[in-house]
Amino acid sequence: MKNEKLLKIVLTGIFAALSYVVFTFLQIKIPMPGGDATSIHLGNAVCVLGALLLGGFYGGLGGAIGMTIGDLFDPVYIAYAPKTFILKLCIGLITGVIAHKIGHISTEKDNTKVLKWTIAAAVGGLLFNVIFDPLVGYFYKLLILGKPAAELTLAWNVASTSINAFTSTIVSVAVYMALRPALKKSGLFITAATAKKN
Repeated sequence: MKNEKLLKIVLTGIFAALSYVVFTFLQIKIPMPGGDATSIHLGNAVCVLGALLLGGFYGGLGGAIGMTIGDLFDPVYIAYAPKTFILKLCIGLITGVIAHKIGHISTEKDNTKVLKWTIAAAVGGLLFNVIFDPLVGYFYKLLILGKPAAELTLAWNVASTSINAFTSTIVSVAVYMALRPALKKSGLFITAATAKKN
């Protein structure tokens, strides 16, 4: 397909917009002591889906940009914008490595293998987030709010991040498996050769 690089850049922008909308307007915010909050959302699903479709870098970048903008426009989350950008980019990179470098999902013809590697990639990227989002958040809050507030919010963050990971895995895998044949038929499917350059 011609101009795949341009297509990836355009789709990165679309995924950034999608992740912003899903994270900002379709979240359930849970207020916590000290004016802090955590939330249940599907922003990570958009990040993982982007990595499955575009490769790790572009997919992760789209998710990172969108959710970071969401943080910047929310007074509760504004201080966490740098953490969000780095962690969401890492979700995409890890998902992309498992899906494209190890599983080669964009060239694999066996749908069962594609499904297995897609699930493994989504779980890998989101498992990273389940571990590191609360952990990084804990130390971040420790510096800003002090030890009691950081310890209090840690359990809530682990719970909300785990719920987000579970729902995001289901949604991203289901949407990818549904979009894959349609994108192939339309000629808009991005191949492994392009994905490997990430």
